[in-house]
This record gives sequence, C-alpha cells and structure tokens, in this order.
Amino acid sequence: MKRQVRVLSAEQAAAMIPDDAVLGIGGFIGAGVAEEIHDAVERRFVTTGKPEQLTLLYAAGIGDGQTRGLNHYAHERLIKRVIGGHWGMAPKLQPLVAENKIEAYNLPQGVIAQLFREGAAGRPLLVTHVGLGTFVDPDLQGGKLNDRTKDDIVTKISVEGKPYLAYQAPRLTAAILKGTESDEAGNISFAKEPLTLDVLSMAINAKNNGGIVIVQVERIVKNGTIDPKSVKIPYIFVDAVVVVRDMANHMQTFGTMHNEAFIRSDIVVQPIEADYPLNERKMIARRAAMVLNSDKRVLNYGIGIPEVIAEVLKEEGQDGWFVPTIEPGVFGGRPVGGLDFGCAIVPDAIIDQSIMFDFYDGGGIDAAFLGMAQCDRQGNINVSQFGPKIAGCGGFINITQNAREMVFCGTFTAGGLKVKAEDGKLVIVQEGRAKKFIQSVEQITFSGEVAQMYKQRVLYVTERAVFELKEEGLTLIEVAPGIDLERDIFAQMEFRPHIAEPLRWMDVRIFCDQRMGLVFGTIKDLGGAEEKGTTADVSVVM
Repeated sequence: MKRQVRVLSAEQAAAMIPDDAVLGIGGFIGAGVAEEIHDAVERRFVTTGKPEQLTLLYAAGIGDGQTRGLNHYAHERLIKRVIGGHWGMAPKLQPLVAENKIEAYNLPQGVIAQLFREGAAGRPLLVTHVGLGTFVDPDLQGGKLNDRTKDDIVTKISVEGKPYLAYQAPRLTAAILKGTESDEAGNISFAKEPLTLDVLSMAINAKNNGGIVIVQVERIVKNGTIDPKSVKIPYIFVDAVVVVRDMANHMQTFGTMHNEAFIRSDIVVQPIEADYPLNERKMIARRAAMVLNSDKRVLNYGIGIPEVIAEVLKEEGQDGWFVPTIEPGVFGGRPVGGLDFGCAIVPDAIIDQSIMFDFYDGGGIDAAFLGMAQCDRQGNINVSQFGPKIAGCGGFINITQNAREMVFCGTFTAGGLKVKAEDGKLVIVQEGRAKKFIQSVEQITFSGEVAQMYKQRVLYVTERAVFELKEEGLTLIEVAPGIDLERDIFAQMEFRPHIAEPLRWMDVRIFCDQRMGLVFGTIKDLGGAEEKGTTADVSVVM
C-alpha cells in the first residue's frame, strides 16, 4: 500500500528547513516558484531567528524585481552563501553582496541546471567549456562577486590538451519546489505549470544526499488520477506537500495568474495585426533579421530588443520558417516578455531546463540574438555587472559561447537616445548620454578571444552601425544612411574600431516605414553586408 504524503501548512514546511541547509530553490522569474513557502521561511526567520546560515542554490533569476521570490531571503544570518545564475530579479540580495555580508557566486544558468543533475548522480564535477574566458573563469574572477567569497568552486583543467572548466557539483540538503497537484501518495503533476525546469534533478539530488523535498501544490487528488507519464516528481522523492492557501502565491508566473496558451498548443490565438512602430528597436531588429536564411532555423531571442525580431519576422510573414527556443526548455510558439519571460504562447514542446542547455552547449542553436550593455575593442560584452549593481549572467554565457552565429543587439548609446527615420535615412534627434562602446568592459560576460578561438561568427547590430568580430578585433562593416562617421560613430566611442574595406551602407529598407519584403526559404541567403549592403560613399580618416 502506498504511503500517504505529509500535508503541511507553509509555516510547518518552513519549520522543516534546518540551520546550515544547502537549499535548492526552483523557479524561473516567477514560473515554478513556491511563493507561499518562501514567504513563510522569511516570516519564521524574522520572528524566531531560524533557520540561519543557509546556502541558496538556484539556476535562473527568481523574483519580481521587488519583494517576491529570492527577495524573501535577503536577511543577514538567514543566508551565508548564494550560488545563483541571475541576480537582477532579487535586488534585495545585492546590498548583502556589496557590503560583504554574504558569500556570493554567479555561475552560468545552464551550468547550475546541469550541476543539480550531477550532484543527484553523485558525480563530483561538471566538466565543460562553458565559461572559458569570462568572469567565471578562475583566471579572471572564478564567478566570485565580492571579497568575502574565498572558496574556489570552479577550477581550470586540461583534457586532451584543451582547456575546460570543472564546476563543483552541489549536494542539496533541502529543496523547495512547486507543482500543480499531488496525489495522496505524493506524486506531483505539472498540469498547469508552464515550465518543468530542473525539479526532478533537484528532488533526486536532495533525497540521494539525505535531504528533504517540499513541494507547493494547488490541490490533493486521489491516487491513480494522475497519468503516470504526467508525474514530474515521483512520490518517493517527496517528503511533504503544501496546499497553497492564497492562489496569489501560486500564479503561473509573477505576471500572469493563469493562461492556457502557455501550456497548450491546440489553442487558436488571434494574431496581432498592428505593425511594430518604426523606432530604434525595430531598426536594430530588422538588420538582425537579415542575418537569417533558410539554413538557420533554430533560434534563441533574448529579452528586450531581440524580442522585436520575432515581431519583424511576423510582419514579413516569415516567422513560420523558424523555431524560437527559450532557455528554460521551450520550443516554438511566440515567446513573451516581462515577468512572463521564459514562457511562450502555444508552444510546440516543453522540456527540462538542463536538457535544453545540453542542446545549446552542443551547438544546437543556429543563430542567437541577445542584448549588449557594454562592448570593447576586443569584442567582449558585459551584461552582468555594473559597479555595485549585479545583474548576473543567466543563460547568456551558455548561449553566446555556443550559438553557431551570434548577434548582439543594442542601441549605440544609452540614456536619452532619440532617433527617427526620414526619407530612408537615420536622423539622431538626441544623442544618448552614456557610451556603450568603451575601452574595457567592467566584466567579461562574452569573450571575444574565445569566440575567435572557436571561429564563431559574431555581429554587433545597432541602429546606426554594424560591427563584426574579426581577427584584428571589432570591425565596423556598415553604417546607416544619413550618419556622419566622425560625429555619430567615432565621437560616441572610447576607441576607434577597425574599418572594413569596403565599408557599406545598411540596407535602406531598414529605415522606411513599410514592410521590407524579406523572403526566406526560397532565397538561399539574404545574408549580411556582403549580399545586401552597398558601398558607403564616406571618407575614413584612419
């Protein structure tokens, strides 16, 4: 006879977390987050001072950028160490890092997802090329975020004469997870969850290392009513379930209570008829989309400007040629942003996060489009740390190091930039206050040197210029019609880039307020500057 799972209140579950626990926390922004339990852990600590000296491990950013998710753990003594993939959604943790009150590490999201699996199987290390040449590399920072953080959890090794990084696999003593329903024995279904993430690896990791697993659910159902193929966490790995009292603590994401289109592919969604406005974001997205051809089918879009590429492809009637993927495990559908990021409208398939990163790390992405905050003359990119502000790398390192073609998308300057298109030309109405092309990035999240080593094609697309990473370094290959090289490009950079010969104009269609007429699948390659640009009639002073 199957045992009956313990059903607890959130407060009783919080009381199960011991001092010094190595605590694995499931979630992606707000998806898969056991918010009611995390809130109870915080309230218990504020009231009793227990538990204390926790080590938190999590793969993706978890929080709403304000108070939810990991923000509940932002108390001195409650935590002593944090190993996380992204920090930007938990701003309350950041003062503890800046003031050296906790030990803090930032590792690639995909690495941490895979580390849960390695620790579950009793393997001591994950050996991978991911992170070489970035701030995670022990030759630089080893993923450490402050002076208090001393232990080396990443080492550099050589395998058959090639460099790799070896990451220490965690041994969880507790895991807090979220599902949709539990049967009486404790089998957990994910019927309404938009992502499966790493819940099974985390549960096995905790149980195989003598720990406890607590799962927040919406309800209890009778044994035998959950299809065995729908059980994402078998009952032998579950110590207790918490039936949520307030459904506001059990949302699909921190932006949406429930959307059937996140979990089903048979829903007909009415298309958005209005075109995206012609602004700097669309200009960048249009040029980035021109990289694609019928041989580049599997894509990854980052948050922000890269999301607009999907809108451009839709406007051009070409989105059906491509398969968007999202790092927590989603194939197909229409990726969504904001607090729903990580989900898609009518996805084709949803797999575990660690498996998606296996696919990414092995070179499965044909082309990836991600943002850029800082870029230097070596083509290095920083998106992860700016002074005391820790954004974290998330999946950026996995994706950028392994995509067959990498396209960074961002405005040329930041802070107040205003542009407009006029007669097929770009007009800078107001220049941004901050330069993004600087002498040296504050932190290396993407290594131009490693990209060169792997012979990866890398483009940097802005509204007024396109650069390519070449052997000699960052090289200007295209400029927008209407742009003055000295005033609008060189004067807005802290270094002078190499100049391609010939230097070409960006396609004039990018700056016209009508559809571009992009066609994929029948035209072999719309390509980049070599195919579509025309030689720029500019004089270049070297």
